[in-house]
Order: sequence, then structure tokens, then C-alpha cells
Amino acid sequence: MSKHCIIVNPIAGRGAGKKAIPQIESFLNTFGIDYDLLVTNEPGHGIRLAEEAGSNGYDTVVAAGGDGTANEVINGLMHAQNNGKHTSRLAVLPVGRGNDFSYGMGVPQELEAACKILRDGRTRMIDVGFVKGGDYPEGRYFGNGVGIGFDAVVGFEAAKLPRFITGMPAYLIAALKTIFLYFNAPDLRVDIDGQVIQQACLIVSLMNGKRMGGAFMFAPESEPDDGLLNLCIAGQVSRIGVLGLFPKVMSGKQRDHEAILMPVGKTISIEAITGSLPVHADGETICVVGKNLEVTILKQKLEMVCE
Repeated sequence: MSKHCIIVNPIAGRGAGKKAIPQIESFLNTFGIDYDLLVTNEPGHGIRLAEEAGSNGYDTVVAAGGDGTANEVINGLMHAQNNGKHTSRLAVLPVGRGNDFSYGMGVPQELEAACKILRDGRTRMIDVGFVKGGDYPEGRYFGNGVGIGFDAVVGFEAAKLPRFITGMPAYLIAALKTIFLYFNAPDLRVDIDGQVIQQACLIVSLMNGKRMGGAFMFAPESEPDDGLLNLCIAGQVSRIGVLGLFPKVMSGKQRDHEAILMPVGKTISIEAITGSLPVHADGETICVVGKNLEVTILKQKLEMVCE
């Protein structure tokens, strides 16, 4: 029988992770899943727990939380893999705020169904991203995507909202606030596999998944196993123009907008010619004020349980 290590982030989803523990245990017991359940107690703890679990022979390491929890588990499993240890499968139980990574990877968003696929779901090999720069000059892995500029500031502002505002409403409120905080797009030099774009960029999203912020489909055509990052670059637009972009991006129909570019690539370097780079990866802050960033995609590096 497969052995599962369930890593729960109790503060995911503004406390939803802790509240979900009895349900998770009930569903896992109902489906006859052999597991150990561990709870994180500080930022970065999930990385250490996942690396230990990946090194100690667990067949599957499960991130029970949101995108940040999945990010920590991905980093831990990649560290174990890089150290030549046992390679565990990755799985996610989406009990966080945005759950964008699990959505893009084909994981059911309803908890009972997500638990059930641990027993009888299929697996697929997925790509893993790697970002270097800002507060992580040595690099950090990511599963869903990297957001630069407006998108990153939205995430920073969403984190400041009252605990009772979660999910899509939190990001929409934060996005409206960000229109007044982050309006003048910096001039960026974006090198995509040697092809250079230099212009004012309000948003640069580099996606392995499809969605960010619980609502914004920056990369509707992305495939998580093709060895490519899907970019969504928005040039300078007016405040009213930003409002007009919202419904297009939420529906994934922004490609035809005159301010949008959607290239793909494997290795991307970004430099702020003017201004700076606020950056997040899977919702985790890479830097608030940065100047240079390097992002690469590693093809089919982890085996993941999905529907």
C-alpha cells in the first residue's frame, strides 16, 4: 500500500487549513489511504518537512493548503531530488485562498474529490519553474507562476486585507486598490530565449499553470508538461484601461488586446531599465524592489497525482 505524508498549513486560507484537518482525516480514512499527517508551524517549515518526507521513502507527499504550501512542498521535493534521494510523487489538497496551482494541474477543487484521487487518481509528469533574483539569489522553485509588477502588488495588497475577505473577492479588491498604487509601468528589458522585448510593462506573468489570483487566466493555453513558460505581458495602459483588461484576463481572452503580448519561452531574463521589479512566485514574495530576474523551466521534473 502506498504511504502518504500529508503536510498541512494551518494558516492557509486565513485558517481554513486548520479547520479542514478533521475533514481531511475523515476522507482519507474513508478511502483507506495510509498516511501520516504533519502540521507546519512557521514559514519554510513545509520545505523542510517535504524534503525529509521525500528522502524517507514516502510514495506521495501531499500539500494541504494553498499555492504557498504547494510551493514549499515543491521546493522540498526538488531539494530531495537534487540530493539524489527518493523521489516522491506530489499531490495537493486545495484548502487555501487561491488554489491556482492545483486548478492548473487538474486537481479537483472539492476536498473530498481531491482526497479520493490520492487512492485512484492518475499521475502525470509536470514541469517545475526556477526563479533567481531579489531575495533569492540562489534561486527558488515554483509550480504555478511568477508575477511581476501590477500582479505582484495585487498579491501584496490582498495579504493586508481583513481575514474574512478571501478568495476571488480579496484579489479583486486588492486589484482595484493597486490601480492607484502602481500605475506608472517601469521600462523593462525582457529577454526570451534570446529574443528581446524592451518597453514599459505594467504586468509580466510567467506561467507554468493557467491562473493567478483565483480569477485571472494569464495563460489559458498553458500546458504544465511542455517545457515552456507562457508569458502574458501588458504594456502601459490608463487606469480605465486596466479596468477594461480585467474581464478579458478573467475570461482568458486578452490575446487580442493591443497592449498584450503572449510569447512562450524556456529561459527568460528581465531587467528593470527604469523603476523596479516587485515579484512573487506562487504568491510568495521574491522581492518588493528588484532590478534583475532570471526564470527557467525544468521539463517534467516531478510526478504529480491528478484527476
